[in-house]
Amino acid sequence: MLEKMEEFNMEKVIEDFEAMTKDAERVQRQTLKKILEENASAEYLQNLGLDGRTDPESFKAIVPLVTHKDLDPYIQRIADGDSSPILTGKPITTISLSSGTSQGRPKFVPFTDELMETTMQIFQTSFAFRNREFPIVNGKALQFIYSSKQFKTKGGLAAGTATTNVYSRSQFKNTMKAMQSQCCSPDEVIFGPDFHQSLYCHLLCGLIFRDEVQSISSAFAHSIVLAFRTFELLWEELCADIRDGVLSSRITAPSIRAALSKLLKPDPELAELIYEKCSGLSNWYGLIPALFPNVKYIYGIMTGSMEPYQKKLRHYAAGLPLLSADYGASEGWIGANINPKIPTEFTSYAVLPNIGYFEFIPLRNNIGDQELCVEPKPVGLTEVKVGEEYEVVITNVAGLYRYMLGDVVKVVGFHNSTPEIKFMCRSNLLLSINIDKNTENDLQLAVEEAAKLLAAEKLEVVDFSSHVDLSTDPGHYVIFWELNGEPSQEVLSECCNCLDKSFVDAGYLSSRKVNTIGPLELRILRKGTFQKILNHYLAQGAAVSQFKAPRCVGPHNNMVLQILCGNVVSAMHFLSSLLEVASHRLVLTTIIGSLTPQMFLLLSILSGTVGVWDALKVQIALIAWIMVVLLLLGVALVACPPPFSVGH
Repeated sequence: MLEKMEEFNMEKVIEDFEAMTKDAERVQRQTLKKILEENASAEYLQNLGLDGRTDPESFKAIVPLVTHKDLDPYIQRIADGDSSPILTGKPITTISLSSGTSQGRPKFVPFTDELMETTMQIFQTSFAFRNREFPIVNGKALQFIYSSKQFKTKGGLAAGTATTNVYSRSQFKNTMKAMQSQCCSPDEVIFGPDFHQSLYCHLLCGLIFRDEVQSISSAFAHSIVLAFRTFELLWEELCADIRDGVLSSRITAPSIRAALSKLLKPDPELAELIYEKCSGLSNWYGLIPALFPNVKYIYGIMTGSMEPYQKKLRHYAAGLPLLSADYGASEGWIGANINPKIPTEFTSYAVLPNIGYFEFIPLRNNIGDQELCVEPKPVGLTEVKVGEEYEVVITNVAGLYRYMLGDVVKVVGFHNSTPEIKFMCRSNLLLSINIDKNTENDLQLAVEEAAKLLAAEKLEVVDFSSHVDLSTDPGHYVIFWELNGEPSQEVLSECCNCLDKSFVDAGYLSSRKVNTIGPLELRILRKGTFQKILNHYLAQGAAVSQFKAPRCVGPHNNMVLQILCGNVVSAMHFLSSLLEVASHRLVLTTIIGSLTPQMFLLLSILSGTVGVWDALKVQIALIAWIMVVLLLLGVALVACPPPFSVGH
């Protein structure tokens, strides 16, 4: 059992993985058979009339494809205390909460001991391949991991985020220790009552053990970036704690103070070293290797919605490798990163055929309306085709049967007979008004392209989101940016222009041409807006470890939309931004153009070659020309009012 795991046999883990992936179809049939046999008494399966059949053909013919909405009544009964076999043969005693950042509210998902074992299998598999390339020996890990508060459901079941349910199990700690990836922070920090205090102490513990830290990790790249942005603000206070051996007064939780008092001793030499390292950095470039000289790599999920944080992470990491973690969701795990040396933008995941039964719904581009069309005929794990995109369907030991995960993946190759897949986007996160269909990935590419224009002013996008505004006629896209400084209006105008032009979906382009979609709007947010959004989710019981900034905010996510709209400091539309730039240039050109003949006339009068009366007539003509230009400009500005309006 995993609880008793004391040694980690890397070669054995890789050997087992290679064996199962060489015959993935057979392993899939065995996995489905095991799941259905263990849960044969489940009410859900019995009501469908499966009658003990365990073959894939019968299973797919009888059991329908479902979403969370279909299973929610069953899960709610379990959470309310119904201990009968509803979805599983064994009673479910723990509930996981999804992050809630995609749909606005967290979902309840069953969590079982068997699901915990698949989690540890994923961790071990990816670590085995990772450690083969980047060996770690007797080291510690600076892990920015956080547990949210667990609570009891109406029926008395323990409930918490998926990461909390994992971190609280003894298997997690034992596995991390066996893999020489033990967190340098004590449990009191991980399970602390306040995220900000835990973050501060993670940094402090990392600095105390700086020479032993060999890896830096978190569930998501966002958490690592957030940690080192915080370090930029508090580094002198951290140095003072180490110098004096006294914990900052900002740490008020008794459990954390007691745990840190055992680690923190006066160390003026270390404090001075850290101070010198930080003082010698230029704009914090290379911060991580400066603080932690023996770190081999930085590890966390860096694909999908985490891709925008890679640029900042590379800035902190300098030349250290960034390795993307594994692919899964609150509902269950899917694949492991077995090619850690591949750059993060090309990361793919090999599906483990024994941790669940997987199907894939083909997605094809419908030429008629450019819509992502789902063909409801899923194919098996080994039947997918390289280059094709699919929506993932999962069946697992925790009572989810033919569950449509909502993730779109692309098959990029095979490892033996199991596919290697790349996460593309969430299928339901679409910017759409008319016939346009822009995905999270399309939004990300547009933001990346427009953000390049900020480089000249040494600025960057801290975070971003979007919204479809249907309060105007026609509706239009709204892009929210939080920046790390204040760019000029002209640069923002160019950014707005670039954003609009970067959406190349045919439906969007044609709709913009005929004005069935209005001009794109760029709204600039106050500094700290996304921190407010994070705090909002923390107040709802979410864990920082699972936080993903919502990229597309719909009406169902009203509180986040209120936070975004309530923190707008300036806004501009695509057309008016173009007009403002053009008007500035036109006025400047007109003035400069009019000054040239005036200087010529003045010199001519002084030399006596032109009479005063003739010069006056030329001046009147020039003034008339300028007035005509300004009049035309005024008419245009009425048609498209000035772009900037505070508190839009």
